[in-house]
Amino acid sequence: MSPQLRGMGFNGSRQQRGAIGLMAAVTLGMVLLFMLLVVDSGRLYLEQRKLQRVADMAVLEAVSRGGNCTGTSTAAGFANQSATRNSFTPGSVQKVNTTCGTLSTNSSQLRVFTADATKSDAIRVIATTTVPTSVAGGLWSLFSKGGFNLNTNLTASAVGSTPGPTLAQISIRTTLATVDSSQSPLLNNLFTGLLGGNVAISAVGWDGLVKADINLLQYLNQLAVNLNVKAGDYTTLLTTNATVTDFIKAAATVAKLNGATADVQTALTNLQVAAIKNTPIKVGDLLQLQTGTSTAGLDTNLNLFSVIQAAIQIANKNNAAAVSLPVNVLGLAKVTTTVKVIEPPQFSAIGNPAKDRLFVRTAQVRSLITIELPVLNTVASLVSKVLDLVSGLLGAIIGTSYSPQILPPPLILSVNLDAGGADALVTGYSCPTGSTGTKSLTVLAHTALANLNVGNIDGSKAFSSSAAVTVTPLPIVNIVSKTCLALICSSKDYGGGGIAIMAKLPIAPTQSTLLFSAASSSEPPNLKLPPAAKNASPTTNVVASLKSTLSNLPIQLYAPVDSTGILGALATGLTSAVNATLLAVVNIAGGLISGVLSPLLDPVINNLLSLLGVNLMATEVDANLSCNQGGRAQLVL
Repeated sequence: MSPQLRGMGFNGSRQQRGAIGLMAAVTLGMVLLFMLLVVDSGRLYLEQRKLQRVADMAVLEAVSRGGNCTGTSTAAGFANQSATRNSFTPGSVQKVNTTCGTLSTNSSQLRVFTADATKSDAIRVIATTTVPTSVAGGLWSLFSKGGFNLNTNLTASAVGSTPGPTLAQISIRTTLATVDSSQSPLLNNLFTGLLGGNVAISAVGWDGLVKADINLLQYLNQLAVNLNVKAGDYTTLLTTNATVTDFIKAAATVAKLNGATADVQTALTNLQVAAIKNTPIKVGDLLQLQTGTSTAGLDTNLNLFSVIQAAIQIANKNNAAAVSLPVNVLGLAKVTTTVKVIEPPQFSAIGNPAKDRLFVRTAQVRSLITIELPVLNTVASLVSKVLDLVSGLLGAIIGTSYSPQILPPPLILSVNLDAGGADALVTGYSCPTGSTGTKSLTVLAHTALANLNVGNIDGSKAFSSSAAVTVTPLPIVNIVSKTCLALICSSKDYGGGGIAIMAKLPIAPTQSTLLFSAASSSEPPNLKLPPAAKNASPTTNVVASLKSTLSNLPIQLYAPVDSTGILGALATGLTSAVNATLLAVVNIAGGLISGVLSPLLDPVINNLLSLLGVNLMATEVDANLSCNQGGRAQLVL
């Protein structure tokens, strides 16, 4: 039998009191520990917050007082003065570091600060100080390799910038609003000639390019990356040479970031591959930016098609050779079309309307259409009438014979059209002050001017950028005289005179003042928003004037070399029969040639020129205006 165990029982109430006391002591210790951690962490939080407030106030003062880091640097002094007033005296323990630079948007669409002592678009202040280590930090450092550290370093950073002055943006947009299947083949042929490689883009692709926008700031940053230019150094970027391929490649990258459709991306890839005429052009020739425009002012949108179109046209202007388009570019047989950009476009301008000259213009395009006249079935009737005229008037002249040549070869008629140069200039603006006043922008606009020439034009001399086109009459009738004296005979062109056609039609631009305001239901929105659009007054009866000219070509009479020539007889009013006969000749020849020229009007004016961004009937101006009133400094990072 096991012995009885004594003293092994539990005295319940006494032992329970001991357990509760132990648990209470442990709980109280934990509460005190957590309270200590909360108070200590709160102390560090308040120290960090106070330091951040010092940095914020310092950077705001440096920006608002116009601090800079060049020459006599003032930004650091302004920041230090502000810190001292806020009981933070810079020294060996408390430090304030001031840096000037710019703001930009990275590939992740995040705003970043880039240090650049030569610019003060933005200023960064970094404040540092040392405070006693917290309990938790002390315990951590006690068991770390570095050992116990009594002090903790705190750092606060702030980046400030000012909204800057009022900014306005105007642009002359292409008149293309949409592209359908009838226009896409012409666009493909046109851009094939301009780029040098084959362009085959669908109507949906072209339509997407016309309707798409890209961000200017992102485009500049992407160009800087592609051209190995320092980020944010837009002054250097604008003076850097680039090719059309570079411009299209950068546009494709930015368009993809901005959510371009698959059709637009495919179209840009096709244009990039087709751009084999890589004539270098300066970035600043394409993008007209006012000196000193802040990065905030560059954060706006541009029409994608306008950017690409302008780059190609500027490259074509710098290329000495004109571009010969396929013979079917106008849908007409036996027609050769050659175009050259005489003056490149300035399609968009951004700046401060109070001090900057904001001016845009369309391209000035020179086109030469060479027409091989068809075989004229009615030439026989012309010959018969002229022969009757010759024999009736001059048959009795001894020793002189006349031989009429009807439309002497080569049977080639040239049509030259210089068009473009529509422009727009900001002449005034207004911004509201508080709750009074309205936002408005005034623009002086001129429609495109043009010169139409019909006759003989030397194609090798037609595309000089410094000289106007020289046009000579196209002979319809050349009455050659042949005179024999003894055994010697000589022939003279136009000995008996002749008839020719030549047209010179100048079309003057019209001027109109465009007011973008709420009163005209076209208040200019802020930059980066869809712009307000207005059309300038169209040139009066442009198409009607051209049709009238082509339908009634001016007839010129060649003076006879011989004093007794046919036209000499006409000049003396010899007979009314002469007038009737010549009139019949003119009507037949003029009608035949007008029949060839008339179909050219719509393809040239409404199709070819419009695709090149030139429209004789209207000038569309877009406007944006951002009134950043007060220009107060603000924290941006």
